[in-house]
Amino acid sequence: MSQIDDFDYEDDDIVDRNPLRSVNKKLEKELAALRKEREELLAAKRENAFIKAGIDPNDAKFKYFVKGYDGDLNPDAIREAGIEAQLIAPPSPVSASADEQAAWNRTAKVAAGANAAQAPVDWNARINAAESPAEVEAIMAEARAALG
Repeated sequence: MSQIDDFDYEDDDIVDRNPLRSVNKKLEKELAALRKEREELLAAKRENAFIKAGIDPNDAKFKYFVKGYDGDLNPDAIREAGIEAQLIAPPSPVSASADEQAAWNRTAKVAAGANAAQAPVDWNARINAAESPAEVEAIMAEARAALG
């Protein structure tokens, strides 16, 4: 028997004596860590896409949809698939802004006023019905303001 056979080598001793094996082990550990980080990043990116699409990945009713979805991670595509699966309601028609709504209301009032014109005021009848000179003066002031 030789001296090498009598000596008991530990794995750590071999690693220390073989620098390539040491570097290889270090690189394997780094690769495993990077793969783990990549999987975490992909999971976060996927979750973010569902949140942007209006689907809560933690909600129990969406759980299987989120887990089984294998399409494009574009929020619009996810939203369409959710509508197709009848998990979310289709978007309602676009509503007008407050300014637009106010403009439409003014237009509607003008249109309604054009169809139902007020009868002209009979100033003579109002003056003849007045009971006091002060009331006549008030009617005259109102007529001046209305006419112009």
